[in-house]
Amino acid sequence: MPRFSANLSMLFGEHEFLDRFEAAAHAGFRGVEYIGPYDHAPEVVAARLKKNGLTQVLFNLPAGDWGKGERG
Repeated sequence: MPRFSANLSMLFGEHEFLDRFEAAAHAGFRGVEYIGPYDHAPEVVAARLKKNGLTQVLFNLPAGDWGKGERG
């Protein structure tokens, strides 16, 4: 049976990023992913995961300075 994770960068846009963890849990997701959580301390993100019983499935590394040709 397939299992899906909620991409918090794309879903629940009516909520601020940190509130999307709770929204995902209420929608029945057990795993989440996101593009760039870097505006928030890792401890804050970890606390939201734990509080809502979620697993972090993946997140993207910083893309670097695209203007200088960096690509992650």
